[in-house]
Amino acid sequence: MLDDRKRVDKPEIDIVDTENGAMASLKGRIDIDSSPAVRDQLIALLHAPHARTVSIDLSGVTHIDSSGVATLIEALKIARNCKTELRLQGLNDRLHRLFEATGILSLFNEGIER
Repeated sequence: MLDDRKRVDKPEIDIVDTENGAMASLKGRIDIDSSPAVRDQLIALLHAPHARTVSIDLSGVTHIDSSGVATLIEALKIARNCKTELRLQGLNDRLHRLFEATGILSLFNEGIER
């Protein structure tokens, strides 16, 4: 049965503490169905005690829609309120073009690593 098989593009978020802060690695599809869960985990991470930098690795993201983009923007707003630097990394060419076209790159200032 299809329901018994794990979907390859099911979203995952792995969070690890690093010496420079925390790293959240996103994998799979970040869309209208999955973005609420991703949002909840990112908000919890941003409110947890940690170093003042949180990096979000998007190298494993296979698809992101407008709700996923909105989740990242909301995380950025929360990070700024918490005086935390939020960085994006692992942007493939497609995501980089999308974020550039939508103006998201400029929101993150220098917090983008490819």
